[in-house]
Amino acid sequence: MVRRVLAVALFLASFSFAQSAQLTPASASSFANPSPNYELASRWMPSKFGKLVFDTAVTPHWFESSDRFWYSYETTDGTRWWVVDPAKRTRVPLWDNTKMASALNALTNFPYDSQHLPLRNVKLVKQDTAIRFDIEVSRDGVIPEEKKSDEGDEENQDDQQQQRGRRDQNGQGADDAAARPRDTRTIYFEYELATGKVTRLDGFQDRRRPMWASISPDENTIIFTRHDNLYVMDAASYAKAQKNPADPSITETQLTTDGEAKYSYARQLITEDAEQLKRENKKDAENKLGQRSPAVTIHWSKDSKKFALVRNDERKVAELWVILTLKNPRPVLESYPYAMPGDENVPIPEIQIFDVAARKAVKVEARNFYQQMLSIEDAQVSSREREQQREQQGERQGAGQFRTSPRWLADGSDKLYFTSMSRNFRSVDVCVADANTGAVKTLIQERANVWLDLKPLRLVSNGAELIWWSERDGWGHYFLFDGATGKLKNQITSGEFMADQVVSVNSTARQMYFTGTGYDHSEDPYYDHLFRVNLDGSGLKMIVNGNFSHAFSAADDGKYFVDNFSRVDLAPRSVLYDDQGTTIADLETADVKRLLEAGFKFPETFRVKADDGVTDLYGVLYKPFDFDPNKKYPLIEYVYPGPQTESVSKAFVKGGAGAANLALAQMGFIVIEVGGRGGSPQRNKWYDAYGYFNLRDYGLADKKAAAEQLAAIHPYIDANRVGIWGHSGGGFMTAAAMMQFPDFFKAGWSESGNHDNNVYNKTWSEKYNGIKEEQQKDGTSKFIYQIDKNSELAKNLKGHLMLTTGDMDNNVHAANTMRMADALIKANKRFEMLVFPGMRHPYTPINDYVIMRRGDFFAQWLMGSHNEMADIVELQRDKLATPGRKAQGSARTAAGPDDAPLDPANYPPDPNEPPR
Repeated sequence: MVRRVLAVALFLASFSFAQSAQLTPASASSFANPSPNYELASRWMPSKFGKLVFDTAVTPHWFESSDRFWYSYETTDGTRWWVVDPAKRTRVPLWDNTKMASALNALTNFPYDSQHLPLRNVKLVKQDTAIRFDIEVSRDGVIPEEKKSDEGDEENQDDQQQQRGRRDQNGQGADDAAARPRDTRTIYFEYELATGKVTRLDGFQDRRRPMWASISPDENTIIFTRHDNLYVMDAASYAKAQKNPADPSITETQLTTDGEAKYSYARQLITEDAEQLKRENKKDAENKLGQRSPAVTIHWSKDSKKFALVRNDERKVAELWVILTLKNPRPVLESYPYAMPGDENVPIPEIQIFDVAARKAVKVEARNFYQQMLSIEDAQVSSREREQQREQQGERQGAGQFRTSPRWLADGSDKLYFTSMSRNFRSVDVCVADANTGAVKTLIQERANVWLDLKPLRLVSNGAELIWWSERDGWGHYFLFDGATGKLKNQITSGEFMADQVVSVNSTARQMYFTGTGYDHSEDPYYDHLFRVNLDGSGLKMIVNGNFSHAFSAADDGKYFVDNFSRVDLAPRSVLYDDQGTTIADLETADVKRLLEAGFKFPETFRVKADDGVTDLYGVLYKPFDFDPNKKYPLIEYVYPGPQTESVSKAFVKGGAGAANLALAQMGFIVIEVGGRGGSPQRNKWYDAYGYFNLRDYGLADKKAAAEQLAAIHPYIDANRVGIWGHSGGGFMTAAAMMQFPDFFKAGWSESGNHDNNVYNKTWSEKYNGIKEEQQKDGTSKFIYQIDKNSELAKNLKGHLMLTTGDMDNNVHAANTMRMADALIKANKRFEMLVFPGMRHPYTPINDYVIMRRGDFFAQWLMGSHNEMADIVELQRDKLATPGRKAQGSARTAAGPDDAPLDPANYPPDPNEPPR
């Protein structure tokens, strides 16, 4: 009987394996094939990863009156706050956590302990002598000896409602959040640095900056719009508007009368932001002149006497639409002007400069190119402005629309620097305008046969000289020009490396600090380092080295730098340096103890050759944490084509695509990220522009070659079971790879891909693919755009392709995915498709769900294992069966560092600014 059962079992096992082999052919070997490990994958979802490791970078908050800064850092022992004095080389606690907990207990009658201090919105006040913060408490809690204020309490309730509305920026969630019971309120506190005294600020209201306000540097003038025109108010009226936006005693003056729809001074808002604005504006939303609304980007002179803006005439630009299907009580149509590649009618920009006192404007006489793009050159963001940006972003999570108004580049208000870019991105002029007359002088001209990348203009001695970045010698370098004549004086940096961002310029010492990549040819060429160079080009020195990925935060005077550095295979560290590269203090090393105890293993780095056999490509390889060298694993490539970013993780992986790839690997896959020719501007211009006029196919051969080389090197990789996935441009590339190499890539998960770049935005498509310009007899130009589309390849599909899109995507419109699906249907191809309701371009709110569905897909088609259950058990068991009124669990997410670069394709292009 036992033998019979055993025989049957062996037969069934062999039959099952035969089915699997038929679905996913494996190379002949003695290696076993893995089965999908849902349990392990679920333990390493990004939402859980963030509970094992906390802060990985130091964010310095610089004092205005000294070189000191404070920062907070969270580990598995809780959060600690520190103050650093670089001059004294000291790092001491900002306060005693135990004493702070005791003070809060006494001041609120709520229990607190030193490990879990719930301090929010911590910031310096009173000229750096005190710290203000707030905490959220139960609304019905009794605060000892609290001075009641009916008016303040009402505003507190409104503020709580607004903040809840901000927490969910997608579809009906925002409506639901705003309607929840208001069961908490905010209490403010002040901590005196000199004495350590904690004071409760009864009746205090933090007058948060409203969405509509653009505030001058001296804080005396506020610009906003009603309907499509500009308005101005003074500080006294602004204070009233912060307290009550509908206060009838507010005085405001209309600055313009020529604004109209699609030729407006008002910033275009998506539906969610417009609804948030209405909530904030209270009764002013009912104003017959229209509610106050944010203007297009306002660029202030540093002396607050003038401001400038770029207004676009989009009256002839065709519209695009998305439908907010989840809105209650009925779906909402959202329309917006959207220029597509090759369109005859595109936004026509103009620069205006307004004199605040005279209430008058002049138009800048910029006529450099037909259908040009204009961009105002701004000064570097100061520490104070950076703090304001962080504060706003913390209040309005995910709302990229709201930022502090930049300061224009010149110190005074007599000159405005700007750039004019030709529509084909091959010509750019650096210009200066007389702010009183609008007259323009061209200072620098750049010309190329491929697209031009730009970096911000920098001044020496308020414009006596100009520092300008250019790729004219094939590498990105800085050049010094005469500020009056525009004549080239000398090249500042040179050599086979890439000069990247200017960190600071010392006009007196005539030195520049900048970041650069590729200087040490023995390292990964994408690792940033800090350099110093004299403006005459001499004395180049690497100030901060080390074979790591570095990110620098500098004080305004450039005397000190905080360096956050790591690699994908190394825990992050944070060190303070002076401007000579001397170590002042070792600040922090990320706490990865619990991460390692849970079984975490660092990804591996690798280098392979491109398909040409010459060019070096750099990548990252993720293995399952239960990796068995005796198994044969399917390989999945995560891809993004560039050219503006290569999307290969360089620093410690905590958030973003790296975290998603780490979780995917735990299912039982080898997952790789690897670059490709044409994928990045961080190398030379040849590498960056490799795909010009071949935007669909240029990166595919390198992705295939990388996978083949890795499979040849590592016997645990099965080259017969290769998958591919990507988002946005990566979704575009995934589908193209599946159909251009149909016998190599067996399964592809394509998210929100711009499969038909004829219906994507003109800026990205025309720049990176290229557009031909034909001069017409009337002096105008005709622009001809031609690009290969994924739909043309539909007949080639052999493997398993999943197409996904968000139904509210206003960047890569769902039409791209629909056109791809239509072509596959007409070619009689089987494929799969998912439309995510309520999602725009990123899928952040449903991140874990998408990761698990992605794992399901590859498990089915690369392992032959199909999960037919309705429930994703691994996600369901982490949720309360019946959630209570109060939020449970940690709100922490696995977001990356504050200054982590964002995928530009996640956000619609700003028509006011050409891409840099």
